[in-house]
Amino acid sequence: MSKPYLYLIGSLRNPRIPALGQKLREIGFEVFDDWHAAGPDADDEWKRYEVERGRSYTEALRGKAAEHVFWFDLYNLSLAEVAVLALPAGRSAHMEFGYHLGAGKKGYILLDSEDVRWDVMYKFADGVLNSEDELCEALTQYKSGACDV
Repeated sequence: MSKPYLYLIGSLRNPRIPALGQKLREIGFEVFDDWHAAGPDADDEWKRYEVERGRSYTEALRGKAAEHVFWFDLYNLSLAEVAVLALPAGRSAHMEFGYHLGAGKKGYILLDSEDVRWDVMYKFADGVLNSEDELCEALTQYKSGACDV
């Protein structure tokens, strides 16, 4: 039996992504978190490079680098049957999570204990969890076909 494919969504600046990805692998998921390899400054470097070329943000979005990254992520997001949004995370992460949920797929949010801002729209998620242990429990239930958290 193959492992469920999970897209781990988050920020390039979130240092807990690699360890969280490994923890999710240990509970039986095939985890896509390869996007994190670009490093915490990837978006800033892309912007710097495009500005040096004289391109605006909207022009840069039509460039080959942006197209490559977008389609790479979208391909893997489309393969995933479940996604986890690990906070803190920015606009791109929230767009990916919304896209995933909008496709009718399961999605869970792992809160950041240092983030004090509440948002009622997180009710779209199938579960909003306070800790990695709670997340692993919810995902283990998901894998076994048990009811949602």
